[in-house]
Amino acid sequence: MLRFDPFSDLDALTRGLLSSQTGSNRVPRFMPMDLCKIDDHYVLTADLPGVDPGSVDVNVDNGTLTISAHRTARSDESAQWLANERFFGGYRRQLSLGDGIDTGAISATYENGVLTVTIPVAERAKPRKVEITHAGSQASISPTTVDAE
Repeated sequence: MLRFDPFSDLDALTRGLLSSQTGSNRVPRFMPMDLCKIDDHYVLTADLPGVDPGSVDVNVDNGTLTISAHRTARSDESAQWLANERFFGGYRRQLSLGDGIDTGAISATYENGVLTVTIPVAERAKPRKVEITHAGSQASISPTTVDAE
Protein backbone atom coordinates (compact mmCIF):
# COMPACT_ATOMS: atom_id res chain seq x y z
CA MET A 1 0.00 0.00 0.00
CA LEU A 2 1.26 3.48 -0.76
CA ARG A 3 1.31 6.07 1.99
CA PHE A 4 0.19 9.66 1.45
CA ASP A 5 2.91 12.26 2.05
CA PRO A 6 1.43 15.78 2.18
CA PHE A 7 4.82 17.33 2.98
CA SER A 8 6.31 16.41 -0.40
CA ASP A 9 3.49 18.31 -2.17
CA LEU A 10 3.96 21.30 0.13
CA ASP A 11 7.72 21.20 -0.48
CA ALA A 12 7.19 21.14 -4.25
CA LEU A 13 4.78 24.09 -4.04
CA THR A 14 7.23 26.11 -1.94
CA ARG A 15 10.09 25.39 -4.33
CA GLY A 16 7.88 26.48 -7.23
CA LEU A 17 6.94 29.76 -5.60
CA LEU A 18 10.46 30.61 -4.43
CA SER A 19 12.22 29.66 -7.65
CA SER A 20 10.09 31.57 -10.13
CA GLN A 21 13.16 32.76 -12.02
CA THR A 22 13.22 33.48 -15.71
CA GLY A 23 16.13 33.05 -18.03
CA SER A 24 18.57 30.21 -18.50
CA ASN A 25 18.84 29.02 -14.88
CA ARG A 26 15.31 27.62 -14.77
CA VAL A 27 14.84 24.07 -13.53
CA PRO A 28 11.86 21.73 -13.83
CA ARG A 29 9.17 22.50 -11.28
CA PHE A 30 7.36 19.16 -11.16
CA MET A 31 6.99 15.70 -12.64
CA PRO A 32 3.27 15.14 -13.28
CA MET A 33 2.20 11.60 -12.46
CA ASP A 34 -0.84 9.37 -12.14
CA LEU A 35 -1.16 6.45 -9.74
CA CYS A 36 -3.85 3.78 -9.77
CA LYS A 37 -4.42 0.25 -8.50
CA ILE A 38 -5.28 -2.47 -10.99
CA ASP A 39 -6.05 -5.90 -9.55
CA ASP A 40 -2.98 -6.87 -7.48
CA HIS A 41 -0.57 -4.10 -8.46
CA TYR A 42 -0.21 -0.34 -8.61
CA VAL A 43 0.64 1.49 -11.85
CA LEU A 44 2.47 4.81 -11.72
CA THR A 45 2.81 6.83 -14.92
CA ALA A 46 4.95 9.97 -15.01
CA ASP A 47 5.34 12.46 -17.86
CA LEU A 48 8.98 13.11 -18.74
CA PRO A 49 8.85 14.71 -22.21
CA GLY A 50 12.19 15.36 -23.87
CA VAL A 51 14.12 13.40 -21.26
CA ASP A 52 16.95 11.16 -22.45
CA PRO A 53 15.98 7.55 -21.52
CA GLY A 54 19.53 6.96 -20.27
CA SER A 55 19.09 9.64 -17.60
CA VAL A 56 15.95 8.09 -16.08
CA ASP A 57 16.59 6.27 -12.80
CA VAL A 58 14.08 4.35 -10.67
CA ASN A 59 15.40 3.33 -7.26
CA VAL A 60 13.86 1.62 -4.21
CA ASP A 61 15.59 2.07 -0.87
CA ASN A 62 14.23 1.48 2.62
CA GLY A 63 10.57 1.70 1.57
CA THR A 64 11.00 4.79 -0.63
CA LEU A 65 10.59 4.77 -4.42
CA THR A 66 12.67 7.51 -6.05
CA ILE A 67 12.31 8.55 -9.69
CA SER A 68 14.91 10.89 -11.12
CA ALA A 69 15.62 12.11 -14.65
CA HIS A 70 17.50 14.87 -16.42
CA ARG A 71 16.61 17.00 -19.45
CA THR A 72 19.60 18.76 -20.99
CA ALA A 73 19.45 22.32 -22.29
CA ARG A 74 20.07 23.17 -25.90
CA SER A 75 23.74 23.79 -26.44
CA ASP A 76 23.30 26.26 -29.29
CA GLU A 77 24.71 29.40 -27.67
CA SER A 78 24.52 31.44 -30.87
CA ALA A 79 20.72 31.19 -30.81
CA GLN A 80 18.79 34.40 -30.41
CA TRP A 81 15.86 33.33 -28.23
CA LEU A 82 12.43 34.77 -28.96
CA ALA A 83 10.78 32.54 -26.33
CA ASN A 84 12.50 30.29 -23.80
CA GLU A 85 9.84 28.61 -21.66
CA ARG A 86 10.87 24.94 -21.57
CA PHE A 87 12.51 23.78 -18.37
CA PHE A 88 15.72 21.77 -18.26
CA GLY A 89 17.71 20.18 -15.49
CA GLY A 90 16.96 17.45 -12.98
CA TYR A 91 13.58 16.01 -12.04
CA ARG A 92 13.09 14.03 -8.84
CA ARG A 93 10.03 12.51 -7.21
CA GLN A 94 9.79 10.27 -4.14
CA LEU A 95 6.97 8.08 -2.83
CA SER A 96 6.78 6.17 0.42
CA LEU A 97 5.83 2.54 -0.09
CA GLY A 98 3.86 0.60 2.48
CA ASP A 99 4.80 -2.78 3.93
CA GLY A 100 2.54 -4.71 1.56
CA ILE A 101 4.64 -4.02 -1.57
CA ASP A 102 6.87 -6.59 -3.29
CA THR A 103 9.83 -4.22 -3.81
CA GLY A 104 11.90 -6.94 -5.52
CA ALA A 105 9.38 -7.22 -8.36
CA ILE A 106 8.95 -3.52 -9.22
CA SER A 107 9.49 -2.93 -12.94
CA ALA A 108 9.62 0.15 -15.17
CA THR A 109 9.38 1.05 -18.86
CA TYR A 110 9.96 4.36 -20.65
CA GLU A 111 8.25 5.00 -23.97
CA ASN A 112 7.36 8.19 -25.85
CA GLY A 113 8.26 10.43 -22.90
CA VAL A 114 6.14 8.48 -20.39
CA LEU A 115 7.64 6.43 -17.57
CA THR A 116 5.45 3.53 -16.38
CA VAL A 117 6.35 1.86 -13.08
CA THR A 118 4.52 -1.33 -12.05
CA ILE A 119 4.46 -1.86 -8.29
CA PRO A 120 3.12 -5.31 -7.31
CA VAL A 121 1.40 -6.07 -4.03
CA ALA A 122 3.25 -8.70 -1.97
CA GLU A 123 1.65 -12.14 -1.72
CA ARG A 124 1.33 -11.80 2.05
CA ALA A 125 -0.68 -8.58 1.63
CA LYS A 126 -3.15 -9.90 -0.96
CA PRO A 127 -6.66 -10.65 0.25
CA ARG A 128 -7.30 -14.35 0.66
CA LYS A 129 -10.15 -16.60 1.65
CA VAL A 130 -9.73 -18.54 4.85
CA GLU A 131 -11.04 -22.07 4.60
CA ILE A 132 -13.04 -23.32 7.53
CA THR A 133 -12.41 -26.91 8.56
CA HIS A 134 -14.85 -28.96 10.56
CA ALA A 135 -13.66 -30.79 13.63
CA GLY A 136 -14.33 -34.59 13.58
CA SER A 137 -17.85 -35.97 13.68
CA GLN A 138 -20.03 -34.99 16.56
CA ALA A 139 -22.11 -37.57 18.38
CA SER A 140 -25.74 -36.86 17.74
CA ILE A 141 -27.91 -36.08 20.68
CA SER A 142 -31.32 -37.60 20.61
CA PRO A 143 -34.11 -36.71 22.98
CA THR A 144 -34.96 -39.27 25.62
CA THR A 145 -37.90 -39.50 27.91
CA VAL A 146 -37.53 -39.90 31.58
CA ASP A 147 -40.03 -42.21 33.34
CA ALA A 148 -41.66 -40.58 36.27
CA GLU A 149 -42.28 -42.96 39.08
